Amino acid sequence: MDVTMRSGSDYVVRIVERPGLWMDAAEIAALSQDLRTVAGRTLDAGSLTYGVFSGDKSRMGEVFITLVSRRDGTPVAFNALAVMTLDTAPHPTEVLHLGLVMVDPDERSKNLSWVLYGLTCFLIFFRRQFRPIWISNVTQVPSVVGMVSEMFSEVWPGPNKGRRTLNHLLLARRILAEQRHVFGVGAEAGFDEDRFVITNAYTGGSDDLKKTWDDAPKHRNDHYNAFCAKQLDYARGDDVIQLGQMDLAAMRTYLAREVPKSAVLGLLVTGGLVALRRFILPVTYWADSRTQFSILRPFKAEQK
Repeated sequence: MDVTMRSGSDYVVRIVERPGLWMDAAEIAALSQDLRTVAGRTLDAGSLTYGVFSGDKSRMGEVFITLVSRRDGTPVAFNALAVMTLDTAPHPTEVLHLGLVMVDPDERSKNLSWVLYGLTCFLIFFRRQFRPIWISNVTQVPSVVGMVSEMFSEVWPGPNKGRRTLNHLLLARRILAEQRHVFGVGAEAGFDEDRFVITNAYTGGSDDLKKTWDDAPKHRNDHYNAFCAKQLDYARGDDVIQLGQMDLAAMRTYLAREVPKSAVLGLLVTGGLVALRRFILPVTYWADSRTQFSILRPFKAEQK
């Protein structure tokens, strides 16, 4: 998936799927430079050593990058959404980790959260023919805890709704056992299964993302702020891990409450085109027996 759309009159949004698998070296370098530009406006990106900042092409093969730029091409925000495949029975489970989000300080409070947190999940849900998909989120920021709780379905933990199911517990265990590198949590970090809190979380590459309680952005609903203040030790560096789903109920909530009314039609059209590609491209590849499409090779008749 390589999708470009406008967000209002000021921004252009580009979503690229697993760029490490198909972009050439120059394109990956340009994309990485855009991410570093945003990070440089946000914090000292040179000390981040995980995920898209690791310089590992294989890591870029496991992410969806959502990049927001001004109309003049200046990057101002991004989300690196990771695709995690968990070893569960009877079949592996794919989980979308909401990942690292950075926004230029000059562009905050300009209603970009619907793009950075929900847009890619929405398009993937469309492409999957509306089959529910699990999402995860690791954070210590009350505003993000509240946003995820209100945007997705069956989110746990949270201050005022939901319950921990066996699926929540099993997926969280697999994530902490197999995927700590995705969100920069070291092996020495603990996991409180009752509260879904990762203790001493900032020792695996994400060290410079650690915030004090005063620095962590608060949610407009104080329930989420009180929840984080009670559950997390900010001096030690705790995170909460949230698990939920993008499903039909979440899609309706997203369209009704998060997406600006002026953007709904364009978003639905984009979603339809993304879903349509899933049908059109395989048919196109199948019909052309003379052209090699990546690993899909043309049929060669037996020589007599």
